[in-house]
Amino acid sequence: MQPGDSSSRPFKQRKSLGTLLGIRGAAEQGRGDGVFSPLQVVVERYQKEKTLPPLNRTKFLVSQDLPLSQFAVTLRTRLCLTSSQTFYLLVNNKGLPNMAVTMQELYRDNKDEDGFLYLTYASQEMFGSSSSGKPAAA
Repeated sequence: MQPGDSSSRPFKQRKSLGTLLGIRGAAEQGRGDGVFSPLQVVVERYQKEKTLPPLNRTKFLVSQDLPLSQFAVTLRTRLCLTSSQTFYLLVNNKGLPNMAVTMQELYRDNKDEDGFLYLTYASQEMFGSSSSGKPAAA
């Protein structure tokens, strides 16, 4: 990806608020009363992340009753992570959420003014080795 590539910019910078609200409104139309409508979640890689790959998509429609821990498993699968690789989810690029909460609770407490929930993922070296599986230099 080139530095000027539009996909290297965060989702909110690639779309205007009007566009985001239009996307949100279009997604909500035709879903009946909206009681069981999926939540719109944007998941992006931390800007300084070097070891985890970027996701091939950033916007997800997630069931309201899905636990965050299960959504994290879905993300691990999409990232093709091994069991020794660790990643963390941040809410609004600042806080670590409780993995036991449902997506509805997380959305209710942390949604943005544009109606999306923004999550960021990042890695951490664990067990004395880097995320690439190679031993860390001493």
